[in-house]
Order: sequence, then structure tokens, then C-alpha cells
Amino acid sequence: MENVTDRTSNPFGMRPACETACSAGVEAVFGYGDANADFHVIGDHPAIHGGANTAVPFTQTPAGEAIQRALFETGFAGEPYSDEPHLSNCFLSYLHMCCPPDGDPTAESYANMERFFDAELRAIAAHVLVSVGERATEHVIDQYTARNGRIELDMATLHATEIRGSGFLVVPVREPTDWSEGDGEAFIETIAAIRGSDYRRTADLSRFLGTDELYFVR
Repeated sequence: MENVTDRTSNPFGMRPACETACSAGVEAVFGYGDANADFHVIGDHPAIHGGANTAVPFTQTPAGEAIQRALFETGFAGEPYSDEPHLSNCFLSYLHMCCPPDGDPTAESYANMERFFDAELRAIAAHVLVSVGERATEHVIDQYTARNGRIELDMATLHATEIRGSGFLVVPVREPTDWSEGDGEAFIETIAAIRGSDYRRTADLSRFLGTDELYFVR
């Protein structure tokens, strides 16, 4: 099934009650990209991964440039870097789309934002979740793999590995500003290998239709 929307930014009209605007003209850094994507890249918040001036995740920061370069190298982005990247089969979003007034968001603020993130993630219904950084990875493993407490959260070890979850394939990515030699290449190689594989996880419910029509669901 495809989503009935061609909107690139905030395709499902999320409206969180942010304490402060990110910048002039930017209310929050909403999800951005291909709403019918199989790959969903998940970051933390705008103060870490960027977008406060562009309203686009993973822009205008070293971390964002590294992620965009990897997306270009794996065929998801049309250019190595842009403040308005042209993405295909890839969606970008944050756990916390509002810009925190001071430093990191509070635990209460993360909790308030969770319902917006979760609603968008389930609306996109991607097959592969790429979690960038420790907080995003912890949240994704906890909420979408049913393996909470069984995986040690060591980002150097988890980086660019594959974790089978509850209907999702999760690829943790070490915080790009902490990458050591080879981390970028490892991430690119893993994503390229997944793209070349049968990564979609669907169930065939055609037998319940009583016709010759094929019916697959996530």
C-alpha cells in the first residue's frame, strides 16, 4: 500500500505544541522525504543533528553532512549534500522534532513528543529503521524490536550492524561526529547490501480474499 500524499515535509500534518520556534519561519523540524519510503533514518533533535534554520532533518551540521553523503553514496539522495535534499525511498525524522530552548530536551519533553514520532513512523511503515546516535538507537530497540534489555547499547559495536525487530530491520549508526576511520564506509556498505537484498517483511493474506488478487501487508 502507498500513502496518498506527495508532500515532502511533514506529510501527515503533525502539530506538536513546541515551547519555542526553532528560528524565524521554522516552527519545528518535521519529518522530511519520501512518505512511501522503505528506509527511515531517525535522529535525535535539531540541536544535535540540524535543521533549525532549514526545517529539514540532518542539515547544516557535520553529522547531517555525513548522513547525507552516505545517502547519496547508496542512491537515496540526488546530491552529496543539500539543505533541501531530493530523496527517493528514504524518509528522515527526529525523536524530538521541536527545538529545545536550552541544550537537550527534558525527559518529559521527549515523552510528550513520542506520540508524534510514533504516529509518523507507523504512517511511513518503512521496512528498515536507521537509528542515528545512542538515544535514537535505544528508543528504536526498546520500542520496535522487542529486544529491550537483551542488547548492550555499545554504539561502537552496534554501528552498521543489522538487528531484526518486530516487523522492522534496524541498523544502528554511531553518532557521526564520533566516527573513526572506516565507520562511514561500513555504514555505506551495510545499507548498500540491504538494498540489494530482499529486506521487505510482509505477510500474504491473499487466501482470505477468495479471489486471484494478491494482498500483502506489513
